[in-house]
Amino acid sequence: MRRRITHGLMIGLLIIGLRAAQGPNNSEASSAPSRSAPIKPEIRKPTAKAQPYQVGTASWYGQDFVGKPTASGEDYDMFDMTAAHPTLPLGSYVRVTNLRNGRAVVVKVNDRGPIVPGRIIDLSYGAAQTLQFEKRGLQRVRLDLVKPRTQHRQVYETVAFNHPMAELK
Repeated sequence: MRRRITHGLMIGLLIIGLRAAQGPNNSEASSAPSRSAPIKPEIRKPTAKAQPYQVGTASWYGQDFVGKPTASGEDYDMFDMTAAHPTLPLGSYVRVTNLRNGRAVVVKVNDRGPIVPGRIIDLSYGAAQTLQFEKRGLQRVRLDLVKPRTQHRQVYETVAFNHPMAELK
């Protein structure tokens, strides 16, 4: 019997405490007089989380293709932030995110591929190195298209940062 009374008392105190923590209700709160026009509530559309363009396995290609022409006509440089994709327009940019470690890089699509079934993109060695999977060879990635208005600055900073210092001498 004592337990029931104690239990009931505790629940009652908890409810009273929660109501007090909520702050004053409408009858207790008074608003300051305002001379400005009434404020219309802002209506926001819910922002949907961006859907990835593709999720799948990425690979990289390197030394064997250096200096050879890509599908876009550019010579392949294994340290540039470039990629081969089967359907994206040549010259478009895509953000590639390594799903294992969260690292991301923006690459320019300048070639066609991959030729191995089951892979969605072939990255340059430099891009794979930036994503930290050059030693693994394959990695699960997410691809997101990059809008043209922001692509150039991001890409050129990344390319300049990832060239090895030996080639700059």
